Amino acid sequence: MEHNRRRFSDKIFDAIPGYLTVQDRDFRIVEANDAFRQDFGDVEGRFCYQIYKHRPEKCEVCPVEQTFHDGQRHRSEEIVHTLDGREVSVLVNTTPIRDDDGNVTEVVEMSTDITQIKQLQKQQQESRERYRQLFEDVPCFISIQDRDLRIVDSNRLFREAFGSKYGCKCYEVYKHRTEECYPCVVRKTFSSGESHTHEEVVTDKNGKRMNVLVNTMPIVDAEGEIVSVIEMSTDISQIRQLQSKLTSIGLLISSISHGLKGLLNSLDGGIYLMNTGLKKDNRERIDQGWEIAQRNIERIRSLVLDILYYAKDREPDWEPVSAGDLVSEVCAIVEPKATKMEIEFTYDIDRGAGTLEADHKAVRSMLINLLENSLDACRVDKGNRKQAVSIALRGSDHSVEFEIVDNGIGMDQETREKAFSLFFSSKGTEGTGLGLFIANKIAIEHGGKIELDSVLREGTRFVVRLPKQRPAGKITAAAAEPEPLADPNEE
Repeated sequence: MEHNRRRFSDKIFDAIPGYLTVQDRDFRIVEANDAFRQDFGDVEGRFCYQIYKHRPEKCEVCPVEQTFHDGQRHRSEEIVHTLDGREVSVLVNTTPIRDDDGNVTEVVEMSTDITQIKQLQKQQQESRERYRQLFEDVPCFISIQDRDLRIVDSNRLFREAFGSKYGCKCYEVYKHRTEECYPCVVRKTFSSGESHTHEEVVTDKNGKRMNVLVNTMPIVDAEGEIVSVIEMSTDISQIRQLQSKLTSIGLLISSISHGLKGLLNSLDGGIYLMNTGLKKDNRERIDQGWEIAQRNIERIRSLVLDILYYAKDREPDWEPVSAGDLVSEVCAIVEPKATKMEIEFTYDIDRGAGTLEADHKAVRSMLINLLENSLDACRVDKGNRKQAVSIALRGSDHSVEFEIVDNGIGMDQETREKAFSLFFSSKGTEGTGLGLFIANKIAIEHGGKIELDSVLREGTRFVVRLPKQRPAGKITAAAAEPEPLADPNEE
């Protein structure tokens, strides 16, 4: 009976689907099953590390040794080599064998072949790495957001543009705002489970504004529940700028045609007065006609120069410019015009304002445009008060400030908001809508800005701040908007 039981135990021992050995305290294999003998050969008197790994010394970390030491079961993963040279990944489990006194005399080591599992894991890891590399290198901004619109993952381009903002709300990162956007395509995707597309304007960590085309897609779990949404944003700023440029060209042609038609008609009127005055020897009529003709010729000249500046996309011609000398030069050009229009013109020049790095002609053109806008605002004002325009120059360690003030017709809120828009004019047919746009463009290209404060029927104040040092890199004025000055009546 005992013999039959032993034979049955041996059959079970040999039938175990894995490598099964019994080892003594010297790590000699005293017994092994058929699967082990078949793949690793003769075992008598040999150490496990000699057979498993073809090495002359014990493994540094040995689960059999650990079991002899503490009498507990242990587990590890190993790579072993068979007789025919195959590399086999095995999951090792050890169990102590005790004598009647409870002492560990031998250890059973069972090694399960997990080579296929490890290969699948390796393939899965390689696949994950490939997809991660694809995710990282896609040439658009990618973020993954949870139901609270928090960013849980992002690709390299997103991190470079917006920073590693994991855990932050998307609208905080994209738009630097405290409330959720509306409409929100990520919300729509969570709600509908469908992809959505929307165009947005976002701002990167350096303050650069971009037009982006946003596409969203749901990410679902094994049960089909949406756990997050992937948002892909493609920078289409150049496309929008091109479209804006093409639209502007169309508007430019229309505006020029309309503006020149009005100027030529007015010029014809002046010439008519001059001709009839000459025929009738009427000096007053001649002078009146000449003044009209001269004014319209000047306006045509200014319009042409503005068009040339707008049409030519070029880098500023940087050079050291004395702020005081520049304002003096501008005043010498503008003052005779103001005197002829019977408008009081004053200036306050800080001779210690210093030097700035700028395009001399461009900044001069900017100041003349602003001053002529103020002169025109005074000229078309129908009030009885004495009209006045002033310019002041102030300097600091890092910037210069030009302040231009007039008491002309002023602007309402709508006009203030559109003042620097292309082709917008508050003077109707008398304005081309290029002067303030060009002035703002020049200020931005110099790394500065124009602030505007105006009250209807009271007057307007422009403040231009330019840095003394040339800004790093090229600055585009395409997406820029003027900033209104704070209301002095507000606390």
